[in-house]
Amino acid sequence: MLADRSSLTEPEVLDLVSGGDAEAVGPFAGRPALVVRLDGATGALPAATAVLPCVVVGVGVPGDVTVGCDVLVTDVEDPPAPWVQADPSAVVAAAEASPAAAVALAQLLRLGPRLDVYGALVAESLTYGLLQSGPMYREWLATRRKRQHVASTRPVLVEREGTQLSITLNRPEVRNAFDVAMRDALVEAFRLVAADPSITSVEWRGDGDNFCSGGDLAEFGTVPDPVTGHLVRMSRSAGVALAAVADRVTAYLHGACVGAGIELPALAHRVVAAPGTTFRLPEVTFGLVPGAGGTATIPRRIGWPRTAWLGLTGVVLDVDMAVAWGLVDAVE
Repeated sequence: MLADRSSLTEPEVLDLVSGGDAEAVGPFAGRPALVVRLDGATGALPAATAVLPCVVVGVGVPGDVTVGCDVLVTDVEDPPAPWVQADPSAVVAAAEASPAAAVALAQLLRLGPRLDVYGALVAESLTYGLLQSGPMYREWLATRRKRQHVASTRPVLVEREGTQLSITLNRPEVRNAFDVAMRDALVEAFRLVAADPSITSVEWRGDGDNFCSGGDLAEFGTVPDPVTGHLVRMSRSAGVALAAVADRVTAYLHGACVGAGIELPALAHRVVAAPGTTFRLPEVTFGLVPGAGGTATIPRRIGWPRTAWLGLTGVVLDVDMAVAWGLVDAVE
C-alpha cells in the first residue's frame, strides 16, 4: 500500500503499478488524484500512469521530464507550457470534490493526442453522456435552483455584406446562454458557410454584456436519456459544423466566456478578445466534463495539461493569461 499519501516519486509510481497495487488510487480508493514529484524523473511514467484510474498531478520545475502527467504545476513564476503556476492541493481538492468527473476528464484528455477533432468530439460526447447518469450529476440537478427557460425568437442573427457573414449570438437577456435553439441556429449558420464558398470570412460575436455564459442551466436534465443526448449532440454538433469552416471564422469575445462560450470559439482560425474578458470551464463541479467540444478544441490551442487544469479546478482565466497561453490570439 501507499506509504506516503501526499506525493510519490517516479520509481514509487512504477512500483505501485508493477506491484499490482494500482487500485490503491482512484475514486473507489478515495484517492482520485495522485501527486508525483518529477525531480529526477527519467520519462518512464507514461506506460504506468496511462492505466491509473486517477488524475496524475506532476510537481516540479520547467526542465523536468513531464510525460505521463495529466496536470503539471510548479511554483516558478510565468512558467512555459505546459506548466501552470499553482498549488497541487487545488487540483487534488477539485478531484476529491467531484472524483468521477475529474478522473473521466483526465482519461478523456489522455486520448486527445491520438484523435482528430471529430474523434475527440465523439469521445467527449460519450463521456459526457455517461456522466449524466452518474450520482454526482443527479445530486447537482436535485439541489440546484430551478430556472425558467427563456425562449428566444431569434437566438442567432445572421447577416451578409458582400463576401462577409456576421453571426451574432442573440440572447443577451440570459447572457447568451447556450440552449438547444441557439445550438441549432448556429449549426445552420455554419452549414450555410460550408455550402457557400463565396463567403470568404465570418465574424462571430455575442450581443449584450457577455459573449456566452455557457450552457443554459434551465435545460440541464431535460434530455430524455444519455444515449439520445449523445446521438442528438453528434447529429446537431456546433463543433462539427464549425470545424468544417473554421479557417474562415474569427471569433470576437467579450465579458464572460463560460463553457461553450470558449469551447467552440477555440476552434476558430482567429480568436480576438476585448479587455476584461474572462474564461472558465465549470462542468466538473456539476459532475460532468465539458460538453460543447472543449476537450477537442482547447487542447489544440493551449495543450492537454493546461486544459486539464482549467477543467479540473474551474478557475477563472483572465484575458492576459489567455493571450500568453495562446487561447486568445489578440486583445482589441
